[in-house]
Amino acid sequence: MKVKTLSAGVIVVRRENGEWRYLLLRAYNYWDFPKGIVEPGEDPLQAAIREVKEETGIEDLVFRWGYDYRETPPYGKGKVARYYVAETRTRKVILPVSPELGRPEHDEYRWVSYEEARRLLSPRVVPILDWAHRLITGALKAPPPTTAPQNGDGRSNGSH
Repeated sequence: MKVKTLSAGVIVVRRENGEWRYLLLRAYNYWDFPKGIVEPGEDPLQAAIREVKEETGIEDLVFRWGYDYRETPPYGKGKVARYYVAETRTRKVILPVSPELGRPEHDEYRWVSYEEARRLLSPRVVPILDWAHRLITGALKAPPPTTAPQNGDGRSNGSH
């Protein structure tokens, strides 16, 4: 299936009582990480950062595990979702009203454990969560911590 649409998002995590918590957003009955469509000419990483800010109000993302990413297989008429991993210290999430929809894009958010995230996410996203969990818990080797590049350079292509 040819990829017709690329969306980009961030698996946002934070430490709470010594454990990693994952930010999930719910639209209708579907839980996912913050993500959205990459606009024409937009760098996917910058699109992912923009979507997190637009959907949650979170701006303090630290890409401490680098800029590697994973993508879902094509779904829904060729859409592919690309996910990066970043840490935040922000606990408060704001679900703003979408100008296009006239209401919030998401109905609810939760900071959840890895186990709860596995239970709530759709099967196509669970392998991405598993990769991110291995990365943040040290089971995969990660590069030194860094903040988001302003020009979108300096990340791997996610092809491993």
